[in-house]
Amino acid sequence: MMRSISAVCSVTPRSFPSIPSPTTPSSTGVVSSRRRSTGSATRTTLVDAHHPTHHARHCVDADVDWWCQIPDLQEICTMSQPPEVRTPTDDRPPLTAPHALGADEVLEHLEVDTRGLSSEHAAQLLDHYGPNELRQAEPETVLQRLFRQINDPMIYVLIGAALLTALLGHWTDTIVIAAVVVVNMMVGFIQEGKAADALASIREMLSPESTVLRDEHWTTIDATTLVPGDIIRFSAGDRIPADVRIISATNLQVEEAALTGESNPVVKSPEPVEEEAGIGDRTSMGFSSTTALTGTGTGVVTATGNDTEIGRITTMLDQVDSVDTPLTRTMSRFSATLAVVCVVLAVIMLVVSWLVHGTPFEQLIMSAIGFAVAAIPEGLPAVIAITLALGVQSMAGRNAITRQLNSVETLGSVTTICSDKTGTLTRNEMTVRALVTARGSYEVTGDGYEPVGTISDRDTGEEVHPGDAADIHALAQVAANVCDAQIREVDGAWQLVGEPTDGGIRAFAMKTGVEPAPRLAEVPFDSSYKYMATLHEGDGEQIMLVKGAPDRLLDRSTRQGEGAPLDRAFWEARIEELGSRGLRVLAAARRALPVLVDDFSPDTVDQGELTFLGVYGIMDPPRTEVIGAIDTVQKAGVRVRMITGDHASTASAIAREVGIQGKRVLTGREITEATDEQLRELVRDTGVFVRTSPEHKLRIVRALQANGEVVSMTGDGVNDAPSLKQADVGVAMGIKGTEATKDAADIVLADDNFATIARAMEMGRTIYDNLRKAIVFMLPTNGAQGLVIFVSMLFGLQLPITPLQVLWINLITSITLSLALSFEPAEPDIMKRQPRDPKANILDREAFIRIIYVSLLLGAMTFGAFSLALDNGATLEQARTIAVNSLAVGQIFYLFVTRFSRVHAFRRALFTGNQVSWLCVGIMLVLQLGFVYLPFMNAAFGTAPVSLDSWLVPVAAGVAIFVVVEVEKFVRRRTA
Repeated sequence: MMRSISAVCSVTPRSFPSIPSPTTPSSTGVVSSRRRSTGSATRTTLVDAHHPTHHARHCVDADVDWWCQIPDLQEICTMSQPPEVRTPTDDRPPLTAPHALGADEVLEHLEVDTRGLSSEHAAQLLDHYGPNELRQAEPETVLQRLFRQINDPMIYVLIGAALLTALLGHWTDTIVIAAVVVVNMMVGFIQEGKAADALASIREMLSPESTVLRDEHWTTIDATTLVPGDIIRFSAGDRIPADVRIISATNLQVEEAALTGESNPVVKSPEPVEEEAGIGDRTSMGFSSTTALTGTGTGVVTATGNDTEIGRITTMLDQVDSVDTPLTRTMSRFSATLAVVCVVLAVIMLVVSWLVHGTPFEQLIMSAIGFAVAAIPEGLPAVIAITLALGVQSMAGRNAITRQLNSVETLGSVTTICSDKTGTLTRNEMTVRALVTARGSYEVTGDGYEPVGTISDRDTGEEVHPGDAADIHALAQVAANVCDAQIREVDGAWQLVGEPTDGGIRAFAMKTGVEPAPRLAEVPFDSSYKYMATLHEGDGEQIMLVKGAPDRLLDRSTRQGEGAPLDRAFWEARIEELGSRGLRVLAAARRALPVLVDDFSPDTVDQGELTFLGVYGIMDPPRTEVIGAIDTVQKAGVRVRMITGDHASTASAIAREVGIQGKRVLTGREITEATDEQLRELVRDTGVFVRTSPEHKLRIVRALQANGEVVSMTGDGVNDAPSLKQADVGVAMGIKGTEATKDAADIVLADDNFATIARAMEMGRTIYDNLRKAIVFMLPTNGAQGLVIFVSMLFGLQLPITPLQVLWINLITSITLSLALSFEPAEPDIMKRQPRDPKANILDREAFIRIIYVSLLLGAMTFGAFSLALDNGATLEQARTIAVNSLAVGQIFYLFVTRFSRVHAFRRALFTGNQVSWLCVGIMLVLQLGFVYLPFMNAAFGTAPVSLDSWLVPVAAGVAIFVVVEVEKFVRRRTA
C-alpha cells in the first residue's frame, strides 16, 4: 500500500559519507526515481542511498512507501508524522555563553555541522529570527522638537494671555505676546540643532555582505540574511557581520575598539575561555562590526541583529532616558514657582478690584493680563538660549563642540568625570618607554610615533648614545627589521601605517638612527607560536632576528647579551617589574646561521640556541597636558575616575602617572557580582574600573547618579554610547570616536583631549555665573512692573504703564542689557570653588534679597516719576512714557552694579572688562529714543514725545539705584 504524506523524512544520528551538492545526484550511490501525477503535473523525486541527510533536507510531499523499501534507508525512515526541520521554536536552552563552550558543542547546540545550512533551513531560521540588522527607533519629528521649546510654565501663562486678548479683540496685544512666544520657540529650536540618532550611526557600521557556507558551497550573500547556525569565513580587512564562535583561525587578529575602546588588536583562537570573561577577553568569539586586521578565520554565527553585542548596545541606547540637566531642573522649578505666584496674585488682584472698586470685567481681564506680562520675564528663555549659544561658540573655539545647549552649563555642575583611558588620557600611540638588557636598564623619552627622544641610564640618569652602547644598538636592530609597520610624516604629523605595537618599536629604532636591512626571508607572527623572525645577510653568515613574547623566546634561548649563559631568573624578575609598571613587554633575540638556510620557517627558530638580547617596555603614554588638567579639575572639587577595558596593571599605572585618586581598582567581574546597592557603595572610593563592558559602564554611571553625583562620561567606542547617553554630560572623541558615540554624546571633543574637558568645565561654570547674573538683573524689572500694576489695581489707581509698554521694556532689556552679561569673563576663583549643588535653587538668599529691594526701588521710582509728570501737567501718554524711561534708565545703572556681584563697580574693569556691555547700553538707548520720539512707535505703544529735561528724573532714579546697591554690597563685605 502506498501513502502520500508531507515532510516525512526523519534522520537518526549516524555517520555518513561526505555529501555532494544537494542539487546533483550522487554518481556512485544507488539512485532511484519515482514519477507520480498530481493533476496535470508530474513530479520526480531523486533518492540517493548514500545520502540520507539529503532526504531530510529535500524530501517533501512524496509517495514514500517505495523508497522506504530501500535497505540502506529503512533505519532512518518512519511512516508516522515526523518532526519538520527543527526551528528555534523548539524547547532547547538558549545559547548564553558560546565563548565558554567548545566549537563542537556550539555546533551541536545550533544543530548544524561544518557543512553549513541548506537554503531551506536558513529561510526558516530567517523567518524566526528576522533579518540581521538593527531595529530603528522612531526619531523625533521636527514638530516635536519645535513644540518642546515652549514646554515652560511661564510660556503657558503668556499663551493664555494671548488667547484672552484675542477673545477680547485686543489684536495688537495678541500679536505682540504671540511674537514673544514665537521668538523664544525659534531661538531654542535653531540653537539646539539636529536631535541625536545614535542607532542610525551604529547601523552603518554593519557589514553589507558576507561569505557563507550554504548548500555546501561558499557563496557571498547579503549580510542581513545571515542566521544563527550559518558558517562564515573572513580575512584581513573584512568586517565581521554577526557574532560568531570561532571554529578555526590562522594568525587571526581582530580590532575591537568599537566594542571595548582598546586599540590593541585581539588574537583569536578556537579555544574556549572562562564563562565570566569580559568582552575583551572572549578570544574565541568574533563580534559584529569589528574588523579582522590579519589572518583568516571561520566561525558559526551565534547571534544576529539586536541579539549581537553591538545590538545589545543599541537596545540599551533605546532604553536609556535622557537625563535632565541641573539647569533644566532648576529653571523648571523656578518657572513653575513664578507662574503659580503670578496666577495667585492675579486672582487676588481681580477679586479685590471687582469687589472693592467695581472695575468692569474687560478692564479686569486686561489688567490681569498686564500683570502676568509684567511679572513674568518672558525674555528669560531667549536670554538663556542665546547665552548658552554664545558659550557653545566659545567652546567650539576651544575644541569642544556642543550638540545640546544645556550641556554647556551642566559641565559647570559636574562632580565626577568618568574618563576612558585610551586616546583620552593617553595618546593612543604605543611608545617604548623602557629597555632592559644584560648590561642594565634604560628609560626612553618621547611620546607617540614622532622619532624624537633620548635614552638614559635608569640608575644614573645619564644620557646614553645608541652608537656607544652595543646592547641598545642590538635591540634597535631587531626593532628596525622585525617589524612591518611604517611611520610617515604627513603635513607635519607622524602617522602610523600598521599595528600599534610594531609602530612603537619602529619609532624607537628611528630615534636611534638604525635603518632596516634587506630581508632575505621571514616567519610572520602567528598566535600559535607568538613570535616573528626575519633573515638577513651578515658577514659571511646569515643573521636571524626574532621578536615576540618573552616566555617563548626565553624557551628558545641559551645565551644572553654578548654570549654569557642565559640567566632566566634574572629576566623573569625584570619582566615582572616592567609589567608591574603597566608596561607591555616584548622580547628580542638573534642567532647567527653559518649554513645558508633554504627553508626559513618556524622550525628554524624552534631549533633554539638563540641569544636573548633584552626586552622593550611599551605603553600608550599619557598626554603631557592631561596631568595638569586632572590636577585643575580635582582642585575644583571634581573627582576623576578611569573606566577602561584594559587590564588592571596597565590602567593603574596610567592612573598613578596622571594623578587619578582612589582607594581601589574595581574589575568588571566584581561589578557583575555586585547588587545595585553594593555597587553604590563600591563606586564611592573607586578611582579605576577595568575590564568593563557596556553594561558595566552604564551601571557605574547610574550608581554614581544614585549617589547624587552629576556625571560626565567620556568615550570613543560604540560600547561607550549607552553610558554617554545616560550621563548628565556625554563627551565623545571627535577624531577617533565612532559616529554612534558622537551622536549619543552632548559634547564632542575636536582634539580627543582630556585637557579640553577641563577648559570646557571652566566655561560651563562661567556661563552659569552669567546666567545667574542675568536672572538677578532681569527679575527686578519684572518685579517692579508687576508691583506697579498690582498696587494700582488694589487701590483703584490709574495704571502708570500698559501691558504693551511692559512687553516693550521687557524685550529690549532682554535683548540688550541682559545679553551683555553673557560676555562677562570668568571670575578669578572660578576653578577653585566646589561644584554647586545641583539641587540648589538658582537664586540664593542673597540674590533673593537683592531682587526684592531693587524691585521695590524701581517700582517706587516708576510710581513717583508717573505721578510727578502728571502733577507737572503732562498728558497721560507722556507720564507713562516718562515712567517707562525711568525703568529703562534704572536698569542701565543696575546693570553696572550687577556685573560685579561681590566687589564694588568703581573700577577700571567697568569700562574695559566687557566692551559689549557698553555697546548694548548704546543700542538700548537708541531703541528707547525711537520708542519715545518715532510717531509709529507712539501709535503702537501709546507713548508721546517728552522734553529733554524730563530725562533728568529717570537719570536720578538710576543713580539712586546704583548707590543703594553699592551700599548693600559694602555692608555685606564688611559683615561677611
